[in-house]
Amino acid sequence: MTTADFVIRTEGLRKVFGKVRALDGLDLAIRQGEVHGFLGPNGSGKSTTIRVLLGLMKATSGRAELFGRDPWANAALLHHRLAYVAGDVALWPALTGGQCLDVLGATHSGVNKRRRADLIQRFDLDPTKRVRDYSKGNRQKVALIAALAADAELLVLDEPTSGLDPLMEQAFQECVRGRRQDGATVLLSSHIMGEVEALADRVSIIRRGRTVTSGTLAELRSRTRSTVHAVTAREPDGLAGAEGVADHHTERLDGHVDSRFTIDTGHLDAVIGRLHAAGIHTLTVTPPSLDALFLRNYEKSPTPDEADGDVVAAEAAS
Repeated sequence: MTTADFVIRTEGLRKVFGKVRALDGLDLAIRQGEVHGFLGPNGSGKSTTIRVLLGLMKATSGRAELFGRDPWANAALLHHRLAYVAGDVALWPALTGGQCLDVLGATHSGVNKRRRADLIQRFDLDPTKRVRDYSKGNRQKVALIAALAADAELLVLDEPTSGLDPLMEQAFQECVRGRRQDGATVLLSSHIMGEVEALADRVSIIRRGRTVTSGTLAELRSRTRSTVHAVTAREPDGLAGAEGVADHHTERLDGHVDSRFTIDTGHLDAVIGRLHAAGIHTLTVTPPSLDALFLRNYEKSPTPDEADGDVVAAEAAS
C-alpha cells in the first residue's frame, strides 16, 4: 500500500506544552474510504491530534499528513476537502438553523442540496427556528447536517453525537454508512463504544499521546480472549489443563456439566473438539466487546500528565 492510499498519516507525532507531552510519538494511518475509530479517554491526546490534523496547531516534531500534504502549511487548501464536527458546537444565536447551514455550507467546496434536504428530514430539524431556541441536540444536528451534506472527501467527527437521543444516533449511523458508500473517509472520535463498534472498519486506541493498538475489530479480538459457556453431557476430557484455557469453572446441573472459561482465539478449535467429544447441548462463544478491548489497554489509572495533556492543549489553541 502506497502513501497515496492514506488520507491521514502521522509518524512520530509530538506536541509539547511546557512539561506536558500531549502527543508523544503518535503513529496513525487512515486509509481512503474507511471509517476509522479513534479511541482514548479524556487527556489521551485525541483532541490535540485532531487540532494538528486540521492545521489549527503546529506539531512540535514528527510528521502529519492530510491527503499527502502538511496540514499546518496547507490548512486553507485542505479544509475545502473536509468537513469537521466538534462535540460542543458553537453557532450564531441570532441566525436560524437554515441560515447556519448556508453559512457552514459556504465553507465547503460543494453541498449536495438534495442530500441536505433529506438530512433535515431524517434528523427532524426545524430549520426556521433561531439557534438561541435550539437545544444542545438540535445545535449538534445542524453541524452534522452541514458536514454530511458537504461533498467532502474526509469527515472529521469528534464526539459527533453528543446530545443526540438514541433515535437520532441510529439516523447518524445510517448516514455515515451512506457517506462511506459514496467513497468518503471518516475519522470518528467517540466515547460511545457501541457507535464505533457499529461503524468502524478499523480502530486505533491511544494512550498518553501514543498509539497502543490499531487494526480491524477482528484483528484486535484475535489478540485477546473470548468467553466460552458450554453445557455438555459429560465432563470434557482435559479441559482444565488445555492450552489457552484460563478462568475455568465447572459444575454439574440437572445431569449435565456446565463449563465456563476464557480462551485464546488461536486455541478455540482444539477446545471445541474436546467439548464436542463430551456431547454438546449448548455452546456460546462470546468475543470481547470493544469496551473490553479498550479497557484492556487501560488497566492502570492515567498519570497526572495524561489527565492534563488535552486540557493544556485546548487552552493553548483557544
